[in-house]
Amino acid sequence: MRKLLSTKYSAGAFNAAILILRLSLGILMMHAGYNKLVNFGEMQHKFMNFMGIGSSASLALVVFAEFFCSLFLILGLFTRFAAIPLIITMCVALFKAHNGEVFGDGQAAALYLTGYVVLLFVGPGRVSVDSMIGK
Repeated sequence: MRKLLSTKYSAGAFNAAILILRLSLGILMMHAGYNKLVNFGEMQHKFMNFMGIGSSASLALVVFAEFFCSLFLILGLFTRFAAIPLIITMCVALFKAHNGEVFGDGQAAALYLTGYVVLLFVGPGRVSVDSMIGK
């Protein structure tokens, strides 16, 4: 019981938590990006035209963020850089597509956004390609 109420944590617990966060966010978002990648031809004309760049270009940027940046998160490669397009994508999804409804339809986007901001702040952890490169 004392350990459950303790505010202390070890470096191993922190790195395990970051690994779990990276893997869960990456795998779940990669699945969404894969569905958009596979159905690109069908979705490109129906997708939101963000900032006037065209619906095809908007969809391509979302696929890049959701699929490829999620792959980088899973590997722990360029983690902080990969989090930035995902943060932008989730901000657009939350505030533009779901009208900022954090407790409504935009709840998933808000949760993803929170996780990506955490990864931007804390980095990939020790169990990552970034950590191996840094040595």
